[in-house]
Amino acid sequence: MTATPAGLSEAKAALLQKYLRGEMSPGATTAERIPRRPPEEHAPLSFAQERQWFLEQWQPGTAAYNIPLALRLVGALQAEALERALNAVVARHEVLRTTFAMTDRQLTQVIASTLVISLPVTDLDDLPTTERETVAQQLMAVEVRQPFDLTRGPLLRACLLRLAETEHVLLLTIHHSVADGWSLDVLLRELAACYDAERTGRPAMLPELPIQYADHAVWQRERLRGDVAEEHLAYWRRQLAGAPAVLELPTDRPHPSAPIARGAAQPVAFSRAESTALKELSQREGVTLFMTLLAAFQVLLGRYSGQEEIVVGAPMAGRTRPEMEGLIGLFANTLALRADLSGDPSFRVFLGRVRRVTLDALAHQELPFEQLVADLQPARDPSRNPLFQVMFVLQNTPHPTGFGGLTMERLAVHTDTARFELTLSLEETAAGLEGTIEYSTDLFNAATIARMVEHFHVLLRGIVADPECRLSALPLLTDVERHQVLVEWNAAGADFSCDRLIPERFAEQVARTPDAIAVSFEGEALTYAALNAKANRLAHYLQERGAGPDVLIGLCMERSLEMVVGILGILKAGGAYVPLDPTYPKELLGFIVADTQLPIMLTQARLIGALPEYEGALVCIDRDWPAIALADDANPASDAEPHNLAYIIYTSGSTGNPKGVMVSHANVVRLFDATDEWFHFDCHDTWTLFHSFAFDFSVWELWGALLYGGRLIVVPFLVSRSPEAFLDLLHTERVTVLNQTPSAFYQLIAMEERATVTRPLALRVVIFGGEALDPQRLRPWFARHGDQSPRLMNMYGITETTVHVTYHPLTTADLDGGSRSPIGRAIPDLRLYILDEHRQPAPIGVPGELYVGGAGVARGYLNRPDLTAARFLPDPFSATPGARLYKTGDQARYQADGTIEYLGRL
Repeated sequence: MTATPAGLSEAKAALLQKYLRGEMSPGATTAERIPRRPPEEHAPLSFAQERQWFLEQWQPGTAAYNIPLALRLVGALQAEALERALNAVVARHEVLRTTFAMTDRQLTQVIASTLVISLPVTDLDDLPTTERETVAQQLMAVEVRQPFDLTRGPLLRACLLRLAETEHVLLLTIHHSVADGWSLDVLLRELAACYDAERTGRPAMLPELPIQYADHAVWQRERLRGDVAEEHLAYWRRQLAGAPAVLELPTDRPHPSAPIARGAAQPVAFSRAESTALKELSQREGVTLFMTLLAAFQVLLGRYSGQEEIVVGAPMAGRTRPEMEGLIGLFANTLALRADLSGDPSFRVFLGRVRRVTLDALAHQELPFEQLVADLQPARDPSRNPLFQVMFVLQNTPHPTGFGGLTMERLAVHTDTARFELTLSLEETAAGLEGTIEYSTDLFNAATIARMVEHFHVLLRGIVADPECRLSALPLLTDVERHQVLVEWNAAGADFSCDRLIPERFAEQVARTPDAIAVSFEGEALTYAALNAKANRLAHYLQERGAGPDVLIGLCMERSLEMVVGILGILKAGGAYVPLDPTYPKELLGFIVADTQLPIMLTQARLIGALPEYEGALVCIDRDWPAIALADDANPASDAEPHNLAYIIYTSGSTGNPKGVMVSHANVVRLFDATDEWFHFDCHDTWTLFHSFAFDFSVWELWGALLYGGRLIVVPFLVSRSPEAFLDLLHTERVTVLNQTPSAFYQLIAMEERATVTRPLALRVVIFGGEALDPQRLRPWFARHGDQSPRLMNMYGITETTVHVTYHPLTTADLDGGSRSPIGRAIPDLRLYILDEHRQPAPIGVPGELYVGGAGVARGYLNRPDLTAARFLPDPFSATPGARLYKTGDQARYQADGTIEYLGRL
């Protein structure tokens, strides 16, 4: 038994129950009959026709509202009899002789007293048999895309394709302003009856039409002037109050500014067994198949969009009086069905919600959608339909099957247009549920829609198997796709674990190239041997003051050679450096000093006055150098191990107080081992230390040079703030490896374009990180330099996972790929997962939160066990004991080839 929606009379509730059992057309009642209008009276447009008129004015010449009906007719067809039969139907229905005009500033229906539709025959039987079907499809595709002129008409076209003596294809194309889906069945039944009458000489025996469509339009306008319309409007205002205006589906391309027009269709089919299982579930739950399929579709849309409330359009036949059922015309009305997925209910509970919403909507379906839009006045977006952008259609009434002694088969024909972003249309057939997803090709690729169809299949099977399952736990991914996103697209088994510290790796490089320049700044330079000796003396000096494993040592220094000596010296002493950039606000520096309780601070004498209050051991590398220089210059011994801290860098604190991220030597060393295959850094490279040493991009710049024998240019602060000066440095110093945030590189592109003299760059690779990249802004660079030399690499990363997480070599193809910011794939010893809010793997193309696992995951946040526990989580997809995932707070999605697209912060 199905429940009666609140507020319905017993009579209306009974009629609704009959409809739900499929015993009558939607909304039909036995109220007063619709009167015929006076013959001389001008007929207004119905509300639906009026909407069609304005759509045509807004987007003239579109074929989006052409309705095709294609029939394969096998047998001895009499073309002349078929043409006469078609015109008999046209004579019977005024609406097929109707056009529209503006009369006395009023839109009216202009009904021709007579109209003859020709049925041209195109002979294809002289073509090779293998080509006939292809040519027929091409001809039909051209025909259905031809627009109609609503003021001149006719609004019905016909053509007949002769494939063989006993095989024809009849194509009827009719404009939506004079017909709907129900009308096609009326047209087909009457055409078959009239054809049979014409070929046999017997009368068609069709009943007299009680009214014409124009009578309905007059009656509708009169009926919906007063209380009836207000009653329905009151319901819809309540129902849609606060509803989301937009369903944010993930698209392959951004929404165009113009209305959506181009479209295609993807077949959808469910086996008889699957369809039967869905019907049986519907019966057990006391709902219609429509409600079950609608609920499942809404769950799919909710999982795709991440929204808890969505609105889907559903067309209803709109034939609310018995005398309408045999008419051709545009009666169909669209209901805006709002879904509430909040609270992550079971599917059974959610289905109950859908049932109530549907029953209430049916009780108020008489209000034309056009009036609802006019009343609600939603904010208009030229690229989106108002109130909803997705439709669901279920055809559950049988189509006519006979045609005057001929074998008849309905053929699929598509206009290559789309009225909505998505329209799922299904119908019940003997073989099971069949239909299509019509989609906007301005927004979606065919492969994306094919995956959506697969996800819908998986979801429905999960619903049938366990309707008590919560919506978040219902399956979406196929086994193949799940294996892809969890295993194939993660470099399972890649191991770059190390047993050496950063200083040990540096010492090995010193032994190889002791006399090579290691670092330079404003005309001064240190060789590898000199840098090593200075850092060793500082390390011994710091050890005497308590430096050792996991001892935090503050480093507050300006850009200089001494800054590099300081970082290396702290690491050689076994300690971990905490960068305190003197350009940062004093309040921030004070917070870091208080949070870390630093026992030692390394600085420069000129900065002492700018330091926050500090009570620990203060070492000034310049002032105290005479004493430091007395220390041993040999590599110091250290009890530090790879798991010990190398540094603690504080994040910006954009989501609260700054947080100190604890990163180990092992985290850093494995980063370079894991990426060596792509970059092949060596002693011929020249790097810039462009970024603040309190920004973790500096870790990559510093050790990318010094662990491989390269030359590191410490960029003066003012040069780093001047694109012109920095571009000059790149030329002068012959820099080969450049690391930049995209915003800084855009300034370089602009500066190079403005330059009056072009000087060659020595760059072999440019590595982006730190913020989202917009590939479109690289067009001028690629136009000037191409995409091979230098190579441009986009590397997404976060402090908590040691600088870099992904890599993506950029090419000119990325300019046309539609991705907002491609960040590529995981570094081989990391694992990436894109998960929904319930930490279930998101399907390909669907946004989710990015989680990072593997050897780059930092120890956690200093002194923040609660936040560490909230962001550094057990890895449910790893068999390794203690494996963790970092919850990034960044939104991303997989593209079909496994490339990850960065979408921004959540």
